[in-house]
Amino acid sequence: MNNFTFGQYIPGKSWVYKLDPRTKIFLTIVLIVLVFLIQDLLTMAIALGVFALIFISTRISFIKLLKSLKGIMFLLMFTVILQLIYTKGTVDNPNPLYTFNMQFGLWQLLIILGLIVIYFLVKKYIPFRTIFFLLIFALCFIVLWKNPFVDTGFKYAWTWPFDNMKWTNFNFDIYEAGLNKAGFIFIRIILMVSITQLLTLTTMSMDINQGLEWLLSPLKIFKIPVGIFAMLVSLTLRFIPTLLGESRKIMAAQASRGVDFNEGSLKDKANQIIALLIPMFVISFKRADELSNAMEARGYVIGAPRTKIDDLKFRFIDFFCLAVVILMYVAVILHMAGIY
Repeated sequence: MNNFTFGQYIPGKSWVYKLDPRTKIFLTIVLIVLVFLIQDLLTMAIALGVFALIFISTRISFIKLLKSLKGIMFLLMFTVILQLIYTKGTVDNPNPLYTFNMQFGLWQLLIILGLIVIYFLVKKYIPFRTIFFLLIFALCFIVLWKNPFVDTGFKYAWTWPFDNMKWTNFNFDIYEAGLNKAGFIFIRIILMVSITQLLTLTTMSMDINQGLEWLLSPLKIFKIPVGIFAMLVSLTLRFIPTLLGESRKIMAAQASRGVDFNEGSLKDKANQIIALLIPMFVISFKRADELSNAMEARGYVIGAPRTKIDDLKFRFIDFFCLAVVILMYVAVILHMAGIY
């Protein structure tokens, strides 16, 4: 929770900050669609490199971006492993790149259980839990792949139960198609999250409100309350960091009273979550009430016409970025059509 950065605005003066919020919102949507149009790994890798250069030019620390990706690390791992397991060879290339001869027996079960116990006992003392989890996962894979009692020649009389208690043997085949598909989906998810994160890091909530209201203004023909919808979105983004800060305060207060959110049985964890959610609900309603009073005191009326202190204006850099994205679209479509 401390590493959640979505919705946070970081002040800056780079060229991305100078873009009109309407341009940034439109480009965010367009680039996400473009990511879905790309159908090969090489083009996706080029898109990732281009985004990395854009992010470097914003002069924002990569740590902020990595923290936002930490929340989807499990999804990324699960997706990659699933693709490697279920994607087989193609007609043109049916042979696997590498075959892991795996086996599962008594000693594998005991060692894997020991690694799991070590992970849960030690994880609260490890600052980089994601890396530690990946290390434990890799060790579990190696245990299923390599038999130290046989492969290393470490074979004595007392090891016979572990050597003979083999319950099953199986092969884990890695195909080129599986690697390509896993890498393709991995980069696609990273790009989708990163592009959205770049918008929130470089755009204030009120600018997002104005940009959304302008972009959705054609829907006013159908009597859709565009201004209310835009205000709801901007307030949601604005209060995500605020509520996360309040949650950290509540967790610190609970910890000072002896509550440990990382330990305990399933029942204890459920009670700890309730002890966190109830104050969060109370604080959320209190914040909403204070916000509504503040907006009414400043003359805000739902559905009434509103004026802006600063009018949004497109500049040369906005048209230049739009032109570059259009060229990228044309290049991707020509590549998909096999023209180049």
